[in-house]
Amino acid sequence: MIIEGKAIVYDRDNINTDEIIPARYLSTSDPDQLAIHCMEDLDKDFLENKKALAADILVTGSNMGCGSSREHAPIAIKHAGIKAVVAPSYARIFFRNAINTGLAIFECKDPGFFECVKNGHALRLDADGGFIEDASAGRRFEIQKMPPFLQEIIGIGGLVPFARALSKRGE
Repeated sequence: MIIEGKAIVYDRDNINTDEIIPARYLSTSDPDQLAIHCMEDLDKDFLENKKALAADILVTGSNMGCGSSREHAPIAIKHAGIKAVVAPSYARIFFRNAINTGLAIFECKDPGFFECVKNGHALRLDADGGFIEDASAGRRFEIQKMPPFLQEIIGIGGLVPFARALSKRGE
């Protein structure tokens, strides 16, 4: 799996699920409605900034997605037009929920990447090769490789569509 796009960077650790999608919007599970309010308690201009940068890869600090176990958070991110998230680490439940909902997430442990990447940088993530290229900076960094079965789950849109596909194949 190759994912290419431009970065929107939040140089902060511990971005929690309440900042990703505030609890006041959890009365809906409509992905489009959730997307409208994505990240608004962290950055009220997130959607405008994302659009201005033409960004679709979110880069954050460590322990991304800490807080509650709601699936609304990765759904909001995905439906806001983010194709992938890159962070040094994730809250485990957020990691699992991202995979379950079809949001590609990658761990990059190299502090040099986070010092290098800036808003608007052109990124290329290679899940099989285990690297991320920052074309704007002309640098390459290691990321955790993503196993093929996780790539398949993400590629098909999440765990439920994946299970349906397996059922149709008779597996």
